[in-house]
Amino acid sequence: MPAARNVRVIRFWKPYNVLTQFTDPEGRSTLADYIDVPHVYATGRLDMDSEGLLVLTDSALLKTRLTEPMYAHPRTYYVQVERIPNEAALQQLRLGVLLNDGPTRPAEVELLDGEPDFPARPVPIRFRKNVPTAWLSITLTEGRNRQVRRMTAAVGFPTLRIVRTAISTVTLNGLHPGEWRDLTIEERNRLWNAVMPGG
Repeated sequence: MPAARNVRVIRFWKPYNVLTQFTDPEGRSTLADYIDVPHVYATGRLDMDSEGLLVLTDSALLKTRLTEPMYAHPRTYYVQVERIPNEAALQQLRLGVLLNDGPTRPAEVELLDGEPDFPARPVPIRFRKNVPTAWLSITLTEGRNRQVRRMTAAVGFPTLRIVRTAISTVTLNGLHPGEWRDLTIEERNRLWNAVMPGG
């Protein structure tokens, strides 16, 4: 796997209210406030109000493989929604939801037993005393604009909080919000094998 040896790959826990770019003319918080590494770029995006895993790399090939829809690499999100979805809503999310830009691909969707052990968000989610919330695990193989939020809203369960936990073989494990780490050689090779088998 010689091509993977010289590739730099970073995993980063993007905090809430941070732009997925290194500059902003409006002075908002960006990746540059956390990552001082030249020539790396995010493979995909997270909205300002979404949190969790970003993978950054200096490899244009790896970035393409992780972001182009045709390669369909999985991305997993833990999603807090208003109210508790029933099985019919979960199955609708699994099979695909019709959005204004077309139907979504089938997804892996599970109702979590409890609340994940994430740090509190600096800006608390809106809380309604008489409305319960639930957490879902949603794994997609596409990355449309605000797709998770639009999917859960389409089946009647608005999203309150999103934390991306995995991209292909890379996870948040061992990180805290605002922290980044280089992938180990083993982690980098595992990712390279997953996105470019035989490459």
